Amino acid sequence: MNKNQFVKYFSEESLWEKIKQFSKSAGVKVVYAVLLLYYVMNDKRVSLKTKLSIAAALGYFILPTDAIFDLTPLIGYSDDLGVLLFALTQVSSNITPEIKEKARKKLTDWFGEIKEEELRDLEDKIG
Repeated sequence: MNKNQFVKYFSEESLWEKIKQFSKSAGVKVVYAVLLLYYVMNDKRVSLKTKLSIAAALGYFILPTDAIFDLTPLIGYSDDLGVLLFALTQVSSNITPEIKEKARKKLTDWFGEIKEEELRDLEDKIG
C-alpha cells in the first residue's frame, strides 16, 4: 500500500470535522497524535517532503474506510494510532516544546482535565 495515496484525503476542514465527530471515541492519545502532526505540518521550518508524509498519515486518519472500522469499540482506532505513531517517529525531530504545548492546550480545551501519563506514554513511544 502506497502511503502517499492517502494525501488526497487530507484537508484541514475534513480533519477538524473528523476530530469534532469522533474525538471522544478516538480518545486523548489519538487526538494528541493528530494534533502533534498537524502542528508540525504547519511549522514553516518543516520540509515539503515531511509535510506530505504527515498529510498522508492524517489522510489515513480521516479516511472513513480504513483497515479497522473506527466505530468498533476499543480497537477501532488502533490502526489509525499505529499509522500516526509511525509518522510521529519519522518527524520526531521536528516536534518542538512549543508544538507539544499547542497540542496540549488544544486537548485541554476539548477534553478538560487530561491524565499526564497518557500523553507521556505517547511521547515515550515517539522518542
